[in-house]
Amino acid sequence: MILVRKLTKRYGQTLALDNLSFEVRPGAVTGFLGPNGAGKSTALRIILGLHHPTSGEALIGGRRYDRIRHPMREVGAVLDANAAHPGRSAVHHLACLARSNRIGRARVRAVLDQVGLADVAHKRVGGFSLGMRQRLGIAAALLGDPAVVLLDEPINGLDATGIRWIRSALRTLAAEGRTVLLSSHLMSEMALTVDDVLIIGRGRLLAETSMTEMRDRFERDVLVRSPRAADLAAVLTGLGASVTAVETDTFVAAGVDAPAIAAAAAAAAIPVHGLTSRGATLEDVYLQMTGEAVEYRSTERTAQS
Repeated sequence: MILVRKLTKRYGQTLALDNLSFEVRPGAVTGFLGPNGAGKSTALRIILGLHHPTSGEALIGGRRYDRIRHPMREVGAVLDANAAHPGRSAVHHLACLARSNRIGRARVRAVLDQVGLADVAHKRVGGFSLGMRQRLGIAAALLGDPAVVLLDEPINGLDATGIRWIRSALRTLAAEGRTVLLSSHLMSEMALTVDDVLIIGRGRLLAETSMTEMRDRFERDVLVRSPRAADLAAVLTGLGASVTAVETDTFVAAGVDAPAIAAAAAAAAIPVHGLTSRGATLEDVYLQMTGEAVEYRSTERTAQS
C-alpha cells in the first residue's frame, strides 16, 4: 500500500502540497487527477524520494522509498518518457538498470518482449518515437517485477494499439494484487481504466473515492423520445420531475428514473420510442469538482463588430 500522510511541501513562498493525505490500495488501478499546478507531480516525486517534504511523510509498504535497498524490485515508476540516454540502445539502458538492482539479464529480454520492443532492442533510444520511449519507460518500471507501479502520463504518444495494451497491462497488474497509481489528463481513458480516484487541487485532497461512487454522487437524467412528448412531459412534471425540451419529440427528464417514466407513460397510454439513462461522465464530474481549484484560466474574447 502507498500511504501519504499530512504531506506539505513549500518552495519558497509557494505552497505546492497542503496537508495532503491519501491511501492507494493493492488490487486496484487508482487514478491520480488534478488540474495543472495541483501538486500531482510533486506528490509523486516525494513518494519516490526525489523531493523531500516540508512536513509529513509518504510510505510504500510502511517504508520511505530511500530506505528500500533494491527499489526497482519493489517499486516501478515512469515520470518522464525521455529519461533514457539517447545514445544507448534499449537493451543497454535496461541492462544498466537491471545491474544496479541485481536483476538478471533474462528479465531484460522478458520485459522488452512484454512491451513490444524486442525487434528494436538494439536500436538507439534517440531514434525512438515518443510512443516507443513510453513503452521503454514502462519496461523499466516492470523490470524488477514490482508490487507497486507508479506511472505519470504513460499514455502520451501511444497509438490506439498502445493505449489498449497499456490499459490491459494495468488491469492485469492490479488483478495480480499489485498497487497501481496512474496520473493522466485523458479523462476518457481514465474512465475505462481506473477503479479508484484521487482528485487534488491546489495541493489539497478534493476527493478519494471509487469510480462508481464518484459518478453516483452527481445527478443523472433520462433522454426521452415519444410522439406525444409534450403530453408525457406534462405527466412527469406533475410527478415532480424537471423537464427540458430537446426536439419536438425528445426531452430530458431529471429527478425521475427510466422505469418510473415507463410506468407513468403506460398509465397515461402514451407511447414511448426511447428511454436512455445518462450519468455524468468522468470529465463532467472532474470539472465540477476542480472548478474552484484551477490555477491557470484562459480568458475568452468576443469578436468586435
